[in-house]
Amino acid sequence: MVDTGIFATTEEVQDKVGANANTTANAEAFINRFMAQAESLINTTVTFNFSDDYAGLDADIKKTLTTAASSWAAMQVINYDPDSIGRNTANLKLNVLQNMFDLAIAELKNKNTQEFMKKV
Repeated sequence: MVDTGIFATTEEVQDKVGANANTTANAEAFINRFMAQAESLINTTVTFNFSDDYAGLDADIKKTLTTAASSWAAMQVINYDPDSIGRNTANLKLNVLQNMFDLAIAELKNKNTQEFMKKV
């Protein structure tokens, strides 16, 4: 199977998930589905279709999209079976990933960032 996501790869998600995650949810097929959901969520939340314009985006914007999408997908992998890594560890990881996602989304919504994107 091949990564079908635009913003992040399976490996980038797995890096954030860490060790001992449920092997079913941490597999490429599941991560591809989570990535499709993440990309749609990001596009609709920011009200800009980054997926369609991805190739022409600046590298900094691409990495911000990677941060948001991989964080959201990693949360879904962890949520699939939080007991596989332990509830306390899962909660800690979910909080960190949620903060990373929120920060990336806030930056993508930021008017100054949007002006920067138009200049690229």
